[in-house]
Parts: sequence; structure tokens; C-alpha cells
Amino acid sequence: MLLNHRKRLLQLWRIAAHYRVDTHLPIEETPQLEPIAKLIRMHPASYFQKPNPDGVRLALEEMGTLFLKLGQLLSTRRDLVTPEIIEQLVHLQDRVKPFSVDTVIEQIEQSTKKGGLGQTINQLFARFDGTPLAAASIAQVHTARLHDGREVVVKVVRPTIREQIIEDFELLRDLAGWASARIEAARAVHIIDIVEDYRQVLLNELDLTLEAANTTQMRNNFLGSSMMYVPEVYQASKNIMIMERIIGVPISQTQVFDALGYDRAALAAKGLTIFFTQVFRDNFFHADMHPGNVFVETLPADTPNPNPRYIALDCSIVGELSKADQMIVARLLLSVMNNNFTGLVDIIARAGWIPPNTDKYALMRDMRRTVSPMISKPINDIDFAGVLMSVLDIARRYHLDIPPQLMLLLKTLVHVEGLGRDLYPELDIWSLAKPILTGWVKQQFDPMQKIGELRKQLPELLLSLNDMPQLLDNSLQSLSNLGGHQDQQLREIQQIRSDMLKSRQQDWLAILGFVGSLFIAQMIASHVVWQVSSWLAPIFYVIAVLFVLWRLLN
Repeated sequence: MLLNHRKRLLQLWRIAAHYRVDTHLPIEETPQLEPIAKLIRMHPASYFQKPNPDGVRLALEEMGTLFLKLGQLLSTRRDLVTPEIIEQLVHLQDRVKPFSVDTVIEQIEQSTKKGGLGQTINQLFARFDGTPLAAASIAQVHTARLHDGREVVVKVVRPTIREQIIEDFELLRDLAGWASARIEAARAVHIIDIVEDYRQVLLNELDLTLEAANTTQMRNNFLGSSMMYVPEVYQASKNIMIMERIIGVPISQTQVFDALGYDRAALAAKGLTIFFTQVFRDNFFHADMHPGNVFVETLPADTPNPNPRYIALDCSIVGELSKADQMIVARLLLSVMNNNFTGLVDIIARAGWIPPNTDKYALMRDMRRTVSPMISKPINDIDFAGVLMSVLDIARRYHLDIPPQLMLLLKTLVHVEGLGRDLYPELDIWSLAKPILTGWVKQQFDPMQKIGELRKQLPELLLSLNDMPQLLDNSLQSLSNLGGHQDQQLREIQQIRSDMLKSRQQDWLAILGFVGSLFIAQMIASHVVWQVSSWLAPIFYVIAVLFVLWRLLN
């Protein structure tokens, strides 16, 4: 399998050796990685390079879009990757040159032609700006104006990138299968599942129709909201998306907020409230909330704005949780806040995250020893992201099986907390989060809410009653068929037992005939008994062979 990718593998081998990736592999923790480290050191390029403290990050950047994005994803997985490598991965940036405006225009015009419009760039836009507003590894963005005067942004996926990524994913999947078959640690973290989940996430990111649908849903969730605004999508295809251009500044530009007189404490609290609203009210949360995707609206000069809203961009990666997972998340966070580590371990055990034969008491002690000092600090000094990252480090050591959607949520929560603290360093995240979580958990057990949910489901339940006779008939028919099927299986089993018994009898008969014929032939040949002509001995040898042939043919 891997030989099919030999050219790409040789290229990756050279890059890994050039940046001395072997010096960053956690061989002490995972001795199975030693052969990989030796293989990297065997490349001639490694003899001319000294260990590089940023070797993993630089190697992933040179390996291409897929491996760079994989590094970004792994930078949130402290349950899988050592802290030393995490420190490198969190600094990964998209260092991709923009592609030519001619290619952009060609992509746009081809997209409209496939949509049945067949419009040129001048027919689509009154103005199209050739200089990109932003260029990333997946797509780049240009500004433009429609003929009705609306200012828009145009997002264009890089040409041929889909084919490159799919080809690299074939290699990545084969590598994951190879590692899973040979390395216990790779099996423990379900590396094949991680690759498949990542494949789906990245391919979704390449399809702008999915991003457009996510953006529209999130916009509808916050229509008329005083907390957040989501731009409107005007047109979308797999490779092109045209949407409303917003006026705002990235959330990282705190000096602008000070100049505008914005209340940064209120703004930080609003951001945290938006996050919990997305997770628990809407069950649809933006899962890529880095500073480039979160803006704060600004109004024209001399226009007061006492209540600025957040602006959410790039909704290509979103998360949804089941009701059970929502409850698990809320109870886990409350357990950490209440310093209840016995309850925390009990929750994750009930969720099925703990492998068999895990020492739960040792896990509980590690949780308490690691997290308690952080909880006991003054509230303003607590590093919420640090608490979560420490918990994930323990999860990695104990091979806890955390579902991907929950990891996506934890990554988003860390981003939100980081954005909030950059915006307002004294952010009291615990006191803000606790009442929201407590209120939501209580609401789930409110009898009136349960009655309301039942009332909403009542029309569907009544309609389903019409299907009850047919369902009952189908069930009875299935039971009848099942009984007949079981009788047939029983007869087949009995026939198999009879055949096995007959076969065993034939085995013994063949063995006895073979041995007996050989014995008689030997007796005749040696004249031990009976005065029988020696020429009869070969006949019994033939009979012995016939017994063997008879059994084989049977």
C-alpha cells in the first residue's frame, strides 16, 4: 500500500530529516517510535542539520496544506500530543502566497457558468478588487461591489487543492493503518478514526456551499440579537461564496476599542455568553473562533455605539452535540468548578471514556493533584485554558476515549477564554460561567419544560398512531419469520453435527484401514505369520493407499 506513495514518502522523509523531526519524537513515552526516529536519521539530510527547536512546525509547513492543517488540529489535542510539541503547533500559521487574480476571475466565471448564469466578472460586479483582502491555505478573499451598490467579499477556493488534499489523505490513511497495526499508542488513540474525522472536516472546509449553509443557520439563530451579527450570504457554489461585507475590527485590536470608548469588560462577558448560548440554546456553535474569525462592529466616525456586537466570520467548522453530550459537558465543567473530582471521574466513567482496567482512584488523584491548585487560586488568576489543558494531558496519559465533537467544543472553549482574557485580563470566567451552566442544568429537569417538549412532539406522536396497526402486523410477521428462521438454523446445526459425526467416523475408518493394511502387508512381507506368498504384500500396500484416497475424496 505505502509503496504506491513512494515518491511522496521520499519527499516527506527528506523534509523530516532536514528539520530533524526525530529529535522531537517522545521515544521515552512511546518506545515504538524509535524505528521511525532511526529511519529519519538514516537520511543524508540529517547529517548536515542540527536539532531545530521549531523542527516539527517548520516541517509541517513545508509538507503542504494537509499536514499544516493537521498540525493546527493537533495543536488542540493535548490528550494526544506532548506539551513540547503543542508549544510548536500553536504557532502554526498559513504562509501561503496568493494565487493570481486571473485564476480567481476564471474560477468565478466558471462557477457562474456551472450554475446556469454564465456571467462575466463585469456582469457580476460593478467593481472587483484584484488585490486579495486575505490569502490562506484553503482559499483567498477579494472585495467587490454589486451593481445595486452593496459591498461584498468574494471567497475563492484555491484551484487543484482538492485533488492534492485527497491524494495526501490516501497516504495519511495508509500511514495511520500501518502505525495502528504496529504501535500500541497509535491504536490506543484511535489514529485511524482521527484521520477519518479530520478528512471529513477538511473536505467540508473545501465545500463553500456547506460553509454558506452554516453561516445562514447561525445568522438565523441570532437575527435581531444585540450580542452578535452574522453576515448574509448572497450566492454560493462549491468553489465560490459571495457574502455581505461587514464593518468591524478583529477582536485582538484592543487599542481600537479603547479609542472608541468601548467597555472591554462588558464585551468580554458578552463573548462568553454568546459561546454558551450557541452550545446550550442553539446546539450549534462556531468551532474555529480564532482572532481572524471574530470581529467587533464599528460605526462611522462620531457615531456613538454603546452596545457593540460581535461579528462571526468563516463558519466552515461548526459543532453540534447530542442532548446527552450537552449534559456531560455541563456536569463536567460544574464538577471542575466545584472541586468535585470524584463526581468528575464518575461522569466520564458513565460516559464510557475510561478504558477497561484503568485505575479510577489513580485517575481521580491525578485530577485533584493537577487541577486543585489552579482552582484554589484567586479567581482572577485562574487560567481556565490551563485547567482544561491539564485535564487533557491526564486524558492522554490514561488513554481516555474522548469523542471528537467534545474535543472540538473544548478547543473552542479554550479559544473563547483566550479571546476574553486578551480583551479584558481580569475576566472572571468562573463566576460568569457557573450560573449559566447551573441554570441550564436545572432547566433540563424542569417539569414544565418536559411538558412543553411533549406538547411539541404530540402532533407527531398522534400521526404515528396511524402506523401502529401496520407496525404491529410487521412485528408479528417478523416474529413469525424469526421463528421459522430459527427452526431452519436449528435443522442446519443438527445436520452439521450429523455431518461432523459421520466425518469423524470416516476419519477413524480411514486411519484404521490404512494402519491395518500397512500392518498386514508388513507381516506378509516378513513371513512372520501364515505361509502366504510375498507377492500379496503389495496388494495390501495399495489397499492402504486406497483408504487415504477414499478419505481425501470424501
